[in-house]
Amino acid sequence: MTLKEIAQVVGGQLSGDGNLVIEGVGSLTEAKKGDITFLASPRYRSKVSRTKASAIIIGEEIELPKIPSVRTKNPYLAFSRVINLLVPPKKPAAGIDKTAILGKEVKLGKDIAIGAYVVIGNGVVIGDGTVIFPGTFIGDKVVMGKDTLIYPNVTVREEVIIGDNVIIHPGAVIGSDGFGYATEKGKHHKVPQVGTVEIENGVEIGANVTIDRATLGKTVIGEGTKIDNLAQIGHNVRIGKNCLIVSQVGISGSTEIGDNVILAGQAGLVGHITIGNNAVVGAQAGVTKSVPANTIVSGYPAREHREAKKINAQLNRLPKLYENVKELKQDIEKIRKKIK
Repeated sequence: MTLKEIAQVVGGQLSGDGNLVIEGVGSLTEAKKGDITFLASPRYRSKVSRTKASAIIIGEEIELPKIPSVRTKNPYLAFSRVINLLVPPKKPAAGIDKTAILGKEVKLGKDIAIGAYVVIGNGVVIGDGTVIFPGTFIGDKVVMGKDTLIYPNVTVREEVIIGDNVIIHPGAVIGSDGFGYATEKGKHHKVPQVGTVEIENGVEIGANVTIDRATLGKTVIGEGTKIDNLAQIGHNVRIGKNCLIVSQVGISGSTEIGDNVILAGQAGLVGHITIGNNAVVGAQAGVTKSVPANTIVSGYPAREHREAKKINAQLNRLPKLYENVKELKQDIEKIRKKIK
């Protein structure tokens, strides 16, 4: 593509030779001649002078570099669109591998690709253009939408509902039993988990994520939500739209999470609480009670972020405070001896 064509696609302002031909993409440090790169933060401005890229996508607040550029409001998003154009994702050819096992009354849409050793249960419905990579298990009565991508070794248990344009990465387990037990006289008796999981349109689920089925009803992952690798989502959890769930987050059962919520890495949430819309939970936070909308919390137990920072600052002063108290005790003891 020419740089002018790229500017038109991303809706950016062109500076420099619009006829420059762009053949590939690369980072500031790894791009070569013929590539386009991007700069989203002024912090990395010094790297521009050393890049070998032929052109660059920059943010509106960044001064123009000496190389040809396209200025946009969101350079990272613009660059991702250019990647899709110049390095389009490879999709397996439609067809069903001869080693795949399909159950009874399976309904398959058009242009579906099913890889080697895939097992599909009875009564499964799969929409047009969906791709299922090798080694995946799809349980009975699963309903799967259009243009969904299921990578290798995913397990989707019975009666799970998956929408359109969903991506599920390798090793994820959707619809495993929720962790529910009734205890009597020291023994734990399993509570049947007879609900299901519903994954709405545009969700992406990382590698080795586990999403438990509901005890009754549904565990729900809202439209456009993105879940990083190694997250655990308990039974009857309801996650809203366009949330970001980062790696190693654990969400206990029956927790409700609003729209546009961010849960940073290794955050842990107890069950039966509510996280309001647009809330942010900091990394490694331990959330023991509900969080209001539009609030940032961090620490353990999770508190309003400014309060948590003050407490951390005071904790860092404890060693010095201890020494001061120790000296004061010694001085007081000396004074007591003199008085005696």
